[in-house]
Amino acid sequence: MTLVFVHGAGCTRDVFAHQVDAFAGSVALALPGNGVRVQSIEDFAAAVADALRDADIAEAVLCGSSMGGAIALELALQRNPRVRALVLLGSGARLRVAPATLEALQADFPSASHAFAQHCFAQATPELVGTAVRMLEHRGQQQTLADLRACDAFDRIARLGEIHLPVLALNGRLDALTPPKYALLLGDRIPGAKVEIIEHAGHLAMLERPRETNAALYAFLDSLA
Repeated sequence: MTLVFVHGAGCTRDVFAHQVDAFAGSVALALPGNGVRVQSIEDFAAAVADALRDADIAEAVLCGSSMGGAIALELALQRNPRVRALVLLGSGARLRVAPATLEALQADFPSASHAFAQHCFAQATPELVGTAVRMLEHRGQQQTLADLRACDAFDRIARLGEIHLPVLALNGRLDALTPPKYALLLGDRIPGAKVEIIEHAGHLAMLERPRETNAALYAFLDSLA
């Protein structure tokens, strides 16, 4: 099986740089944006399904961060035959976004991007915040807003019991955007799902705690084998 990473709102595939380096043969997808405006999780799921087909990936373990997790859930609910397991990293079945966040990003994107980036980490070091801000800048104001609005409209809580795939819900203990209760709900509603909490990590645990994130991924992949 191929480990396929799907980034979240306002991010790029570079958010998984530590994981791509650690997992031979893994793939980090770049979601549509910057000229190809995508407005819904369903549209993103269609783009990921096309990417899996074009890359001839017959058996994918989708590891989605935040919005990427919503996309992975959508593909699982569509029963995409190429999707064999899910890792939902800092994600959930419902991803509401505070109106104040959208308003701030619309009014003053540079300033709001910096504030948003700080909320992505338990310990917001200048290096980590700078990385997150650069991804937001690359994603751009309008697509970042479209990403977040797609998240805000997403709600699949009532359908989680339909998922019958191996699932790992992985969450940072100090995630301010999708707290651990999001992962616990996934674990409670998806039959057989596993939940793991990464200590001292925020929303982008793959950047902040790459060693712990990778260890959890290795263990989950071993369990599938």
